[in-house]
Amino acid sequence: MPSTDFHTGASHIGAPRTDGSRTVPPQLTARLLPLLAEADLLDSPAGWGGITTRAGVFRLQPVRLDRDLELLTRWMNEPEVAAYWELTGPAAVTAAHVRAQLDGDSRSIPCLGLLDGTPMSYWEIYRADLDRLSAHYPARPHDTGIHLLIGDGTNRGRGLGTALLRAVTDLVFDNHPRCMRVIAEPDIRNTPSVSAFLNSGFRCSAEIELPDKRAALMIRERALRNLL
Repeated sequence: MPSTDFHTGASHIGAPRTDGSRTVPPQLTARLLPLLAEADLLDSPAGWGGITTRAGVFRLQPVRLDRDLELLTRWMNEPEVAAYWELTGPAAVTAAHVRAQLDGDSRSIPCLGLLDGTPMSYWEIYRADLDRLSAHYPARPHDTGIHLLIGDGTNRGRGLGTALLRAVTDLVFDNHPRCMRVIAEPDIRNTPSVSAFLNSGFRCSAEIELPDKRAALMIRERALRNLL
């Protein structure tokens, strides 16, 4: 998170000072902003409810490994998914990836996407401004990121990605009023994914080099959500 945009000039925060009869309030610094941001991490998408799309009613359901691991492992081993997620192998590989989020501090929440009650996609909703991604773009407080895969091959190539991306970003905006932008970073080689983002109201802000890929930095802004 860039410090120059938010620095107020105070070098530290402490007890209020007194200047004659006037109390001077504590000053915020760039160093303290991440701490304030972490005090308002993501809540559970389980409470966000459903949203109607052209394909049916869609909702997010947080992952439970005892219930969902077999399904997720099968999806991760499909060639079209494995090419970008790189989580092929036994269930332990998928479990380790998901458990790292479940055992974390709610900076990232893994979810199944249910369409008319049927699991058909996997999503990760995360605080992009608190993620390692923030070192690669000019992050703003409460930027929320998304990762996704369409799990069943029969649901790919039908334009569902576009409809669901719009639905999920609308759910984020509706349930997190402090979030002004939803961020994504699909592999630049994944042209169907990049196209789905563009068609769902995101713009490609830049191409960025990440440790494991060259990515298209996609941004959907709250201010433009009803225009694009």
